[in-house]
Amino acid sequence: MPLTPEILTANSEVVARLRSLDVSFEPDEEPWFTIDGVESPRHIGSDGSGSAFVLLPSQNVLYVSSEGRAGIIAESFDALIQLVVARPYWRDILKFSGGGDLAEMRRAADALEERLQDEDDVSEAREQIRGALALPDADDPIGALYEAVAASDAIVRATDGSPFTTLFNRFSIDNSPTQRNAAA
Repeated sequence: MPLTPEILTANSEVVARLRSLDVSFEPDEEPWFTIDGVESPRHIGSDGSGSAFVLLPSQNVLYVSSEGRAGIIAESFDALIQLVVARPYWRDILKFSGGGDLAEMRRAADALEERLQDEDDVSEAREQIRGALALPDADDPIGALYEAVAASDAIVRATDGSPFTTLFNRFSIDNSPTQRNAAA
């Protein structure tokens, strides 16, 4: 049976563990954006920055950042949870994507993962979520994230009508001394 927001939120331990990975399944009730062609977006959650996760009618998961960026990040709710567990720093992978370059995203992921090696709470959260949900490891979470964002055709607008930009940011890990040193 595919994982749904309802099934997931029924497991309070998993919800708490996901919260430690900066994903909350308490949707924002205040509408602060619109999506062209989607009359009633289904907000399924948020993160610590106030950004929103939206389950679209197509079952794709859209991420709408509080900083004016938006895009589809997963082909399904299952894929979203796999992404968050496999790469809890997925937003930083997009930040350091070099404008949407898959090779840069992989470099960023390697550097970010290296920095998490000593984070026992993240490793523990990953294992507990995988076990509780019988969640298989994602085959290629970075490739899937790249494909989803690159193919994203959702047009998200602020309440003033201005469109949000892509989730791919122009930075690479070379722009960050911390990330650059981790990748060396």
